[in-house]
Amino acid sequence: MLALLLRRALLVIPTFIGVTMLAFALIHLIPGDPVENLSGERGMDPARRERLLHQFGLDRPLPVQYGDYIGHVIKGDLGASLTTHEPVMQEFLTLFPATVELASFAMLLAVCIGLPAGIIAALRRNTVADYAVMGMSLTGYSMPIFWWALLLILLFSVQLGWTPVGGRIAVDFDIPATSGFMLIDTVRAGDAAAFRSALSHLILPSIALGTIPLAVIARMTRSSMLEVLRED
Repeated sequence: MLALLLRRALLVIPTFIGVTMLAFALIHLIPGDPVENLSGERGMDPARRERLLHQFGLDRPLPVQYGDYIGHVIKGDLGASLTTHEPVMQEFLTLFPATVELASFAMLLAVCIGLPAGIIAALRRNTVADYAVMGMSLTGYSMPIFWWALLLILLFSVQLGWTPVGGRIAVDFDIPATSGFMLIDTVRAGDAAAFRSALSHLILPSIALGTIPLAVIARMTRSSMLEVLRED
């Protein structure tokens, strides 16, 4: 086990190098002037272009540029956003709680539905329930998430009007983002209506994001249950 963990840990190094080299190469391979692409400006005068070349370090040899890039990545300095001009890491940390909240809710949904579904499929093997669970899990596993999400929005938001189309909470509420987790912030604010609004905004994204994990959990649970039942 220790040897396996060491091998997996050592694989992180070439993976990191490969990913960073790919990201670095894309900056130079995308069409157009890299200075104009990074600055978002078009038709700049030569003097300003030279200043930006030096500012971005693009006037240095490629190996030196890559070394600088790796150094900044290790330090967590990902530069500034071309849209907001704010540090990328700061924006990442600001939005990260929303990602964690959505992913946690999606996994909770997947586990709460996938485990019972897999158990039922195993206990009722080769029955209609088993075929239904396996058929739905196969469909969920192979379905593109973006397409599934669009169908959910079209049905439950546009046609039925049961859930909001987007966002994290209705615009009527002004909840201080103390933690970044909208559900926690609404509880801290003591606003039940805001909590319900935040929860309703999580439903469709969680269903879309949790569909594939749900399918995997159901199939794995069924297989594990069948092995145990055979041993008995």
